[in-house]
Amino acid sequence: MRVGVLALQGAVREHLAALARCGVAAVKVRTPEEVAEVDALILPGGESTTIGKLMDRYGLLTPIRDLAHSGRPVLGTCAGMILMAKEIEAGIEEQPRLGVMDIAVQRNAFGRQAESFEADLAFQGLNGGPVRGVFIRAPRISSVGAGVEVLAEHTPPPARAEVAGGSPAIVAARQGRLLALSFHPELTDDSRIHQYFLSLVSNRD
Repeated sequence: MRVGVLALQGAVREHLAALARCGVAAVKVRTPEEVAEVDALILPGGESTTIGKLMDRYGLLTPIRDLAHSGRPVLGTCAGMILMAKEIEAGIEEQPRLGVMDIAVQRNAFGRQAESFEADLAFQGLNGGPVRGVFIRAPRISSVGAGVEVLAEHTPPPARAEVAGGSPAIVAARQGRLLALSFHPELTDDSRIHQYFLSLVSNRD
């Protein structure tokens, strides 16, 4: 199993460490040739516009789309989720994106940096109780297509509900072997979501 982490900007080191805790020595991915060599890819959190522009500059958009369309698993966290979405609400028109997952997302759905928070989430398909979601300038999934499974939702407190567009907010979804999260599982010591993602790699036909 060869898992890559897109290493242009964002929480690259944290995902590598999380995968190492799962017993996987992941690799940094920066070139089209490196994309072609991996069995799965993680798109980390960071700044979605910056990451998208760098992907465009280094010729990575088409190779990563091809990877996703080939059935190899892709995990997008926070900014990575935004880049995977077919629709970015109120997004910058020229923002490069992959558009590989049938979801619409709203950027900064829970407020800005100062309004970052953590919350316990019931995550479908995981045993052992709720997972701790770390939300940093987090997006939310505002709508999903027919082939998308909702895995986790968060009901924001009253003070944040209006910003988040009501409740509950979809914060995790899966479409085949594509997995999108609003939050940062790599910033906790709980490895279950990374293990869940790795199961998508090992269960490929």
